[in-house]
Amino acid sequence: MKKFRKVLDGLTTSSPGGTMGSPSCGSAAGTPTAAPTPKEIDVQETLVSENFQLCKTVRHGFPYQPTSLAFDPVQKILAIGSRSGGVRILGRPGVDCYCQHESGAAVLQLQFLINEGALVTACADDTLHLWNLRQRRPAVLHSLKFNRERITFCHLPFQSKWLYVGTERGNTHIVNIESFILSGYVIMWNKAIELSTKTHPGPVVHLSDSPKDEGKLLIGFEGGTIVQWDLRAKKADFRIYYDEAIHSVSWHHEGKQFMCSHSDGSLTLWNLRNTTKPFQVTFPHGKIQKDGRKESCKPILKVEYKTSRSSEPFVIFSGGLSYDKAGRRPALTIMHGKAITVLEMDYPIVEFMVLCETPYNNEVQDPYAVVVLLEKDFIVVDLTQSNFPVFENPYPMDIHESPVTCTAYFADCPPDIIPILYSIGAKNKKTGYSHKEWPIGGGTWTLGSHTYPEIIITGHADGSIKFWDASAFTLQMLYKLKTSKVFEKPKPGEGRAAELGEEDPFAVQMVSWCPHSRIFCVVGISAHIILYRFSKYDANTQIVSLEVRLQCEPEDIITPSENENNPCFSEPGSHSPQTHHQHPVSPGSRTPDGAKDSIPCLKVKDKMVRVPPGYQSDLVIQLLWVDGEPPQQITSLDLNSAYGLLAFGNCNGLAVVDYLQKTVILCISTLDLYGATDPYQRLTRSPRRNRQSTSGLTELTDNQQSIDMERSKSPTSVKGPGRKLSLPTDLKTDLDHVNGHCTSPTSQPCSAGKPRIPMGPEGPRLTRRGPGRPPFRKAQSAACMEISLPVSHTEGHASRRAMLQQLHGVTMYSHDEHHTTASYCWNERESRENSFSRSRSSSVSSIDRDTKEAITTLQFGESYGRKSDALPTPCLWVGTSLGVVILIPLSIPTDHEERMEDPVTVGPSGAVQMLKGSVLRFGFLDCNGALIQSPYEVWRDLNAPEDPDRPRRRKLVHFSPSSSQDAFGEGHLAVVCSERQAKVFLMPSQSCLFVHNITESSFVLRADVVSLCNSVCLACFCANGHVMTLSLPSLRPLMDVNYLPLTDMRIARTFCFTNEGQALYLSSPTEIQRITYSQEMCDNLQEMLGELFTPIETPEAQNRGFLKGFFGGNAHTFDREELFGEAAAGKASRSLAQHIPGQGGVEGMKVAASGAVGELARARIALDERGQRLGELEERTALMMTSAETFSKHAHELMLKCKDKKWYQF
Repeated sequence: MKKFRKVLDGLTTSSPGGTMGSPSCGSAAGTPTAAPTPKEIDVQETLVSENFQLCKTVRHGFPYQPTSLAFDPVQKILAIGSRSGGVRILGRPGVDCYCQHESGAAVLQLQFLINEGALVTACADDTLHLWNLRQRRPAVLHSLKFNRERITFCHLPFQSKWLYVGTERGNTHIVNIESFILSGYVIMWNKAIELSTKTHPGPVVHLSDSPKDEGKLLIGFEGGTIVQWDLRAKKADFRIYYDEAIHSVSWHHEGKQFMCSHSDGSLTLWNLRNTTKPFQVTFPHGKIQKDGRKESCKPILKVEYKTSRSSEPFVIFSGGLSYDKAGRRPALTIMHGKAITVLEMDYPIVEFMVLCETPYNNEVQDPYAVVVLLEKDFIVVDLTQSNFPVFENPYPMDIHESPVTCTAYFADCPPDIIPILYSIGAKNKKTGYSHKEWPIGGGTWTLGSHTYPEIIITGHADGSIKFWDASAFTLQMLYKLKTSKVFEKPKPGEGRAAELGEEDPFAVQMVSWCPHSRIFCVVGISAHIILYRFSKYDANTQIVSLEVRLQCEPEDIITPSENENNPCFSEPGSHSPQTHHQHPVSPGSRTPDGAKDSIPCLKVKDKMVRVPPGYQSDLVIQLLWVDGEPPQQITSLDLNSAYGLLAFGNCNGLAVVDYLQKTVILCISTLDLYGATDPYQRLTRSPRRNRQSTSGLTELTDNQQSIDMERSKSPTSVKGPGRKLSLPTDLKTDLDHVNGHCTSPTSQPCSAGKPRIPMGPEGPRLTRRGPGRPPFRKAQSAACMEISLPVSHTEGHASRRAMLQQLHGVTMYSHDEHHTTASYCWNERESRENSFSRSRSSSVSSIDRDTKEAITTLQFGESYGRKSDALPTPCLWVGTSLGVVILIPLSIPTDHEERMEDPVTVGPSGAVQMLKGSVLRFGFLDCNGALIQSPYEVWRDLNAPEDPDRPRRRKLVHFSPSSSQDAFGEGHLAVVCSERQAKVFLMPSQSCLFVHNITESSFVLRADVVSLCNSVCLACFCANGHVMTLSLPSLRPLMDVNYLPLTDMRIARTFCFTNEGQALYLSSPTEIQRITYSQEMCDNLQEMLGELFTPIETPEAQNRGFLKGFFGGNAHTFDREELFGEAAAGKASRSLAQHIPGQGGVEGMKVAASGAVGELARARIALDERGQRLGELEERTALMMTSAETFSKHAHELMLKCKDKKWYQF
């Protein structure tokens, strides 16, 4: 044994690839290992920390949980508030801005300062905010926090700087918009109502000034009281008391009538000449029953009364439907003359707003559209056509049409891929939209100079795939693919969905896409893979199906050994290759006890099907049930179009499929991959016995030797040669598991003495659950384990376990109450320690009995399968959940005919390397530090008409590790990143050049080797919210930003990096947030974003005419400053509201500094416009002077002519 240890020590010093964890956690750069770096590996790294900066760019999708709506009729921009405190401002396509209140309080109401470039928001924390929209990134200028009253309604008259604020107590306050200071003028509720009234009128639900006289304010109280308050006289003109609660009020533009909506589903029309009773009462949807009574109706939540020059007035309202019809959908009703049109909606109506031609409330409104904000959709209805069609929405508001389950992001795509996808997708677009131009056309947006083709792919719970054009910070759907069309519709109560509680058997788990060859691969939740080829022609095809039995028969327990971190790398050529048996496809069978066996989860269509142009299914691969056990979900996938191969793995093993010949060339368990290079000691297990009924709890089997070794030392840490085992002090019973790291909820805290070993007649045995397993079974695949939670388990452990399962499963796509998958939240302790102290060694020492070593990542590429190889050959890199990297050489025929006939052979496993944590990503660099792209096949349309002059042959593009044939001996660099560590190896010598411990307190969720600034780096996103970049190949830390605390599993599941310094994640169930970590893009961000405010002249009010102006009141002589100013009204109580200055001025300075050229240009334009207006004013003044002189001259002549005449001579 001592000699063996000396041999290992010698290997450790001579083979740096075997060292593990030698650098300390806080190392400032990648640590070179003991081996000398070859002279030829002298990469000039160009990336420095100044090249990186992290910031948000743009948010796409429908605002999650919307609450309010506002529209600027002059600027033509629209704002939507949400429950989380977000505000989305939309204009023409490309003008899309997201703002967030720091408090996170729900936005109750929005009010534009029309044509002023500002927005007022009223939030649920009783704070008013003034946003400056004259900069590309809006910022808060002022805030006003109410301390003693709750805000319920706000109203800002057009061209006024005084905001009316109604409160829950029934009082009305007035705020100066310019200074955001409260006026001393207050309309108290007890003064607004009669003194004889015995009850409180309720909160203020409506405020509006009279179109006839701006000095009259109409106040609506929830209890049914309406008061018109004379602001000058400080008294009520009239009071209306109605029996039903009021929800909204809308004026007729002449100011003589107004309409109210009530809680009983009625509309009342009031005439100011007689306010004792309503002029008209209607129940639009209340029919008279046989007994003479009217049907009871739901409340009408809002009504708008709009007049039109060319037709009858419009009365538009939401709600008011009768109660008797169950399951009736929400509706918007449009009453136009005698015609009543009911527009049924798919979701409840949150808010609607009628768009009119004029901003003045005392002119004929002429409505042309109505904006309807639903809980999960946003539509605009055209009112100018009798059938009321909807406008085609240019914004991507349907990302969440089916819940998003996975995302992929591709920057710098081939330029021809977007037009061809758009042309195919345009054929399937819906019709029947309005032919008029989209009415929300405000703002300006230009195509920036830093643009390149970008595509985002989203996978959904219903099995659909959406391709989006994401170029230039926009998002437009290109093409939609439905993967469920490949399968027969499952009958109710049959298949995997019924037995395992799957609601969405076609849900997409991951995707793989080669833009050059246009081959697309989809992995589904039912352990199925669909490979698609792209064609511009439709075709009749028979779907080819392969069934794979990927089930691990021998069960093995993995234990840490003394040499686990320094494995002995023996040449694999000494032992014979493994033999693999391809199981024949069977129609399905059942074992004697009735359990399913050798049948897939879904049934593929067996008839000829006609497929339209676009992506057409070429091959379906399904994993089979084994002895009543459903197949484990697929955890990793890679395909290579040049090789014609597809590889996938799960927690049982690995399979490689030749999709050209439609055959399985490798199907092997993870254990069999090692051969003689297995770095672990494994206990042999008894042969698999028949399953027996169990209690559903998994027992724990620990290796006694490893436990004794750990207990002989410190209970919190065990130091060994070259490694450190960290055991959490407060979570000894919950060693967490992500990507193969284990959580053992059934284990007990270990005390000194004998380890707990399960006793039974069969010894250590793997207990399996039958079909009655808990619902966690659905999401366990990517974590590669089966988990049972004991009934007595603590809530903290349960939520932690559920969170870790959600991290890699697909149960998290449910985003509302309609999906019944369980939702979990973290407590404070879990949020603080979301690093889940998990070292690979400590996890291995306490393994669940159901835990297997999973295949976590796969990568095809040209590499050196053995140290003795002189030239690169096709290889498959395999990474496992225990941090093991295995290299499998492949032998692929090069000739076209031979490739289609001769089999692809798989060599024995080559190199084996070790890292801390699950392996997440591979990347390959040449010896100059340039990224080596995977070889691919140039796209060819298999359904195109055959051309005898151009036979259809495969055209392959290879990227060699070296640019010249003479330099092949240099080899290449392999970058491997795991949950904890990154290493760079030199191939074919397999020596480790650099190693960097990325994190000790947390773990990496996503890692990618990306291109940036004509160089490459390693980008990582950790569970503690840090975004990091490391240089390549030296692994120097370049950026480490604590960007986003991981509060939602959705973020971990959808976060992905791409080239050119961009990344994205699903910030809510309905929205995609894009970010950049490139300093260059941050610098150019102002130019690439749209401009919200554009200088537009306010339309002039119509001439009222002499008689209307004479008899219509002195509306234009009302001076609010005289009434509400400090001189007249005094100061408000300081305890009532607190003024908070915002950061808008600072932000404005930053914007001006970042876009000085653009600002100067706009200033020059503004000066030119001002000069032009001054010139026009001067011309008008000159004309008026000339006219006055002419009038004076004629008057003088007339006076001289009539001076000497007598009165009787006229």
